[in-house]
Amino acid sequence: MRVARLRPGALPAGIADGALARRLLDGNLADPVLDDVPPLDPADLTVVLPVHGRADELGRALAALRPLRCLVVDDASPVPLTPDGPHVEVIRLERNVGPAGARNAGLAKVSTSYVAFVDCDVTVSAETLLRLGRHFADDRVALVAPRIVGLARSERPRWFERYDERAASLGLGDVGCSVRPGAAVGWLPSACLVGRTDRLGEGFDPSLRVGEDVDLVWRLVDEGQVVRYDPGEVAHHDARATLRGWLGRKYVYGTGGAPLAARHGDKGAVAVLSPAMATAAAALLLRRRWSVPVALLGAGRGVQVLRRTLPDVPGRDRLAVDLAARGLGWSLRQESALLLRHWWPPVAVAAVLSRSVRRAVVGALVVDLVVSRGSGLAGRRLDDLAYGAGLWAGVLRARSWGAVSVRGAGTRHPRGRATGR
Repeated sequence: MRVARLRPGALPAGIADGALARRLLDGNLADPVLDDVPPLDPADLTVVLPVHGRADELGRALAALRPLRCLVVDDASPVPLTPDGPHVEVIRLERNVGPAGARNAGLAKVSTSYVAFVDCDVTVSAETLLRLGRHFADDRVALVAPRIVGLARSERPRWFERYDERAASLGLGDVGCSVRPGAAVGWLPSACLVGRTDRLGEGFDPSLRVGEDVDLVWRLVDEGQVVRYDPGEVAHHDARATLRGWLGRKYVYGTGGAPLAARHGDKGAVAVLSPAMATAAAALLLRRRWSVPVALLGAGRGVQVLRRTLPDVPGRDRLAVDLAARGLGWSLRQESALLLRHWWPPVAVAAVLSRSVRRAVVGALVVDLVVSRGSGLAGRRLDDLAYGAGLWAGVLRARSWGAVSVRGAGTRHPRGRATGR
């Protein structure tokens, strides 16, 4: 159940009531309602756009952002960029420092209370960014992002561009969330973010060429800041126009897993599973005669644990059964993703040698088809192959298994190592 009508700028006056409202918001049991909160004043927001070449995309992004002040950080483009407009200022870097470093160069020049980071291949209106700023009515919120939707720019979009419109890599779903590791939304893409300038410190880790957005979000959460995802506001991200570029971007995203795991410990785990539910889901994927009894035993154990955890209220047993069933379904989805996406390189080797592994892979494919309702099969498989290849390339390069590990449900996150910035 989700409690919707709680306003971050108008939490109850009593200390106890205010603490309860915040707990509901932070636990994703309540959504902030912002209807009566005014958008940010345009004079209070500066937009930073890191860019290397890509003048046409930049022009489109800037046109949508009028009349907001925009700082274009030219990250050593081969041909210096000269965007036009009274609302545009260009910062030229003589050495390419990557997206994180370029954003930081822009952030250092921001004098307004709020800053937005927008990539040049993202089209988002000034009104959308200003409405996102309503979340700052809650003084605990440091960062917020809209839903990212893929947009094919080709005159005749090819199948992978149409797939990106339905299932963009940066798309995080249509449910609002207080963002943190282990939540329904555990990170935010830096393609479009709005933040409080004074809460971001030095900004992104410039040593990261990928995953710098995840790192920033997790550091803010570690500091006790609140980060929110608002799918009611939408930004459009250009789909890659070539198959090579599309697959290459998926691969690059995968390579970010190992550095993040090195910095943030098991926050970078690819799945969170309880032993009982993990066993139950694995039994169902194997599809043996004993699978259903084992799954029922695992689910039963989950009901027992939940029943002890839930408060003694009417309907507790039914609620425990419902939550255990949902947990089993989520475990099935996670284990299917492990086999098809995160662990596919070693799984492919094991499948050659083991009939049981082959049965589990077929079971995972069935789960995937059910969840996706049979749409975008080729796109999902190539997406998984490219991302998983990048993930394992990063793991082997770092010689660390943290990025492909599984965390037990209920375990506490270690703080992780300092970034050394």
